[in-house]
Amino acid sequence: MSSPIRVLQYGVGPIGLACIRTILAKQATGSLALAGAVDVDPDKAGRDVAELLGGDAPATGVTVRDDAGAALAEIAPDVVLHTTSSFLDRMHGQLEECIRAGAPVVSSTEELAFPYDRRPEISRRLHEEAVAHGVAVVGTGVNPGYAMDTLALMATGVCCDVSEVHAVRVVDAGKRRRPLQIKVGAGLSAAAFEEKKATGMFGHIGLRESLLFVAKGLGWSLDRVDERLDPVLADREITTPFVTVEAGSVAGIHHAITGYAKERPVLSLDLKMFVGAENPRDAVRVAGDPPVDLEIRGGIFGDTATVAALVNAIPLVLHASPGLKTMMDLPVPRAFACFPGAG
Repeated sequence: MSSPIRVLQYGVGPIGLACIRTILAKQATGSLALAGAVDVDPDKAGRDVAELLGGDAPATGVTVRDDAGAALAEIAPDVVLHTTSSFLDRMHGQLEECIRAGAPVVSSTEELAFPYDRRPEISRRLHEEAVAHGVAVVGTGVNPGYAMDTLALMATGVCCDVSEVHAVRVVDAGKRRRPLQIKVGAGLSAAAFEEKKATGMFGHIGLRESLLFVAKGLGWSLDRVDERLDPVLADREITTPFVTVEAGSVAGIHHAITGYAKERPVLSLDLKMFVGAENPRDAVRVAGDPPVDLEIRGGIFGDTATVAALVNAIPLVLHASPGLKTMMDLPVPRAFACFPGAG
C-alpha cells in the first residue's frame, strides 16, 4: 500500500473544518492524512483541531498553527487545501508562500477558478512561481468549479457542434450554512443590499469566472458580457436556524450573466440563491448537435459538494504538470477513496 497523502489545511473556518472532517474520515482508507492546520485567528491557534470540530471528536494531535511559513517548512506537506478568501488580490501571498515551500495547492478561492481576466498580473506571477517550484495550483469548488462551468463544459463533450450553452442554478439558502445566508444578504433591507452591492464584494463571487471558463473551453470569443445582481425579496416571513427574513426584506440574490457573440446571447448563467427558494435544481441546456438537456433535481448541495470538490481534486493536482491550472486542465473530476456499497 502506498503512503497516505499528507494534507495541510490552510484556513479552518466552516469549509476548512468540513475539509478536515473529510480528511480524517478518509484516513481510515489510508489515502489521506491530516498533517497540519493553519489559521491566523488567535482564538484557534494552539488548539487541537478536534476542539474546533466539536462534538465527540477525538484528539488528533494536530494543532492549529498561526505561522504558515513555519508550518510549511516543518511539516513539508504533500498538498495544501486552501480555504481562506474569495478574492485573489487579498490572499495571493498565501498561495505564493505554499508554492515556494514546494507544496501543490487546491484552493476554494472563487477568483482563482479562472483568474486570467480579473487578475492577469497575479495569474502570471502564480503560474511562473508554480512552474519554477515544480508544483500545480488550482481553484475549484462547487460553484465556481463544477455546477455552472465544469459540468456545463463536459455536457458539450458529446456534441459535434454547439451554438449555445445555458446553465441555471437554484439554491435554497435557508438550508445552507450561516456564512452563505449572510453572503447572499438574507434579512437585509433593500437599501442595505444596494449599499453592499456597490462595494463589488458582495453576493456570489465567481460567476464571471465561470462564464469565461466555458467560453475559453469552447474557443469562443465574446463580443460583450452583461451581468446583473438583484435582490430577491421575501413574500412572507421566513425563519432559518440563523436568520429571520421578514416579508419585504431581502431573501437572497438573483445573479445572472450573459455572453454575446454578434449580438446573439450564446452563453448564459442564471443563479438564484435565496432563503425559501422552491424547486432547487442545477440544469444545463446545450443547443447543439445533438442537443443536451441536463437537470439535477434538488440541486447539488453546496456545503458538502464544495468540500468534496476540493478533496477530490487532491490526487488530480498532485499528478498535474507544474503551473497555474483550471479544472479544464485536469482529468475528469471524480470521487476517490470511497468504499463501494457503503452508505
